[in-house]
Amino acid sequence: MKRVLIIEDEKNLARFIELELQYEGYETIVCNDGREGLQLALDQEWDVILLDLMLPSLNGMEVCRRIRHARQTPIMMITARDSVMDRVSGLDHGADDYIVKPFAIEELLARLRSVFRRMETAAPQKHSITTYSYRDITLEKESRIVKKGEEVIDLTKREYELLLTLLENENIVMTREALLNKIWGYETEVETNVVDVYIRYLRNKIDDPDEESYIQTVRGTGYVMRK
Repeated sequence: MKRVLIIEDEKNLARFIELELQYEGYETIVCNDGREGLQLALDQEWDVILLDLMLPSLNGMEVCRRIRHARQTPIMMITARDSVMDRVSGLDHGADDYIVKPFAIEELLARLRSVFRRMETAAPQKHSITTYSYRDITLEKESRIVKKGEEVIDLTKREYELLLTLLENENIVMTREALLNKIWGYETEVETNVVDVYIRYLRNKIDDPDEESYIQTVRGTGYVMRK
């Protein structure tokens, strides 16, 4: 549910906006004083702030400036002043939009939807990271980072792909032919013993001398990372 802070000193108008927004499914709080509204804006999380220009205690321009100094919450100015300079001043103080009294509630709702669309478009896309773990080895697939404990292990492209394939197929014995086809490609003329060579390279980088290898050999078949 979107949270809307309404800072408006005309109580009838503020109540009207509050009821209409609640009917549309918004959660609302109303404040009729500039200084108190500023405190609410800074103390809580809001999806948008509707801010009147003419307010007691602290005018809307100053409230807007102080909010913007601390937060990036979208702000829509509400005012009866319709001059170009008033609009420019409000936007320059950090407002995201400007609506002039009197206005139809449908216009206000449409402007709110527009603000939320812009926020969603501007929001950075979150990319999930697929992580594989085996004992104290972790591999982050999308970032291609391999760690042993807290230490980053520097792997070549082939070594990384070999480790990734074994981790993706944990507990499944991968034949040399399957590994060769997966990592070097079906059209390669490389012999299957190259897999043994790269397994050795990989073990040299991740294994501890006195402990069991992370990669187990299945005699006559291939390799597996088995828990």
